[in-house]
Parts: sequence; C-alpha cells; structure tokens
Amino acid sequence: MIVELPDLTATEAFGARIAAQLRPGDVVALSGGLGAGKTTLARAIIAALGHSGEVPSPTFAIIETYDPPQVRLPLVHADFYRLNDPAEAEELGLDHYREGAVLLAEWPEQAGGFGHEPGCLAIRLESADSARIAIVEPGPDWLGRLP
Repeated sequence: MIVELPDLTATEAFGARIAAQLRPGDVVALSGGLGAGKTTLARAIIAALGHSGEVPSPTFAIIETYDPPQVRLPLVHADFYRLNDPAEAEELGLDHYREGAVLLAEWPEQAGGFGHEPGCLAIRLESADSARIAIVEPGPDWLGRLP
C-alpha cells in the first residue's frame, strides 16, 4: 500500500490513523534515508496517542518511553541508527522495554528488523517529487485494521 504525504498535515493525519489502531505488542518499523520523515511520523503517532509535550528524537538516548496517562497505551520510541550490531538492541534491554508496549522503531534494520513479527507495520518513507510517500507493508496482525 502506498500513502502520499504531500505535507506535514498529511503526515500528522496518517500518524493519527496509525495511532488509532495501535495495541500493545505492535511494532511500527520506520525506515528510509536521513531526512525521510521517520521522526516526524513518529512524533505524529505519539501526539495522536495523547502526548502533549515535546517529543525528543531518541537518536542519542536510543530509547524513549511514554506511559499512561501521558499516552493512551505504553509506548517505546527507539532510534537504532547508532547501533553497529543487532545484538546491541538486546544489550539495551529492548525486550524488557517492549513488554506490554507498542514499539516505534526508527532504523529497524540496525536492530535486526522486525518484519518477522506478526504485529509489525513496516513503513518505508521516500521522497517523491516535492513530497513524500509511505510504502506500507502490514504483518498478519494488521490485516483488517490498516490505517
């Protein structure tokens, strides 16, 4: 599925549609080059889940967590750009953070990818003319609730 994202408003609306369908255990795997809009879409999802404050990029911290009542459901926002080996995700205690939470994963390939998980919604962001597009590949658990 391809979603056109001509501007920030469209990206925020797409993020809100994703947020409305999220449930614990889901993974939203955001891939694409530098500046493709991964963090912008992640921020839109987090805001749509009810977070009203600043959403820092987890590039340096690698993992940022959000818990109710700040958001509708527990959420882990991770940026794996700086990982050199997928095993480093385990060393960070990613499985512990993910328990009962949604995972928003930027640069998922750096952590070994999550496409094998049934609850993974893989989204590749790319530039297209003067806008962006999102190429969406849902795991089996997303069938029937695609945003």
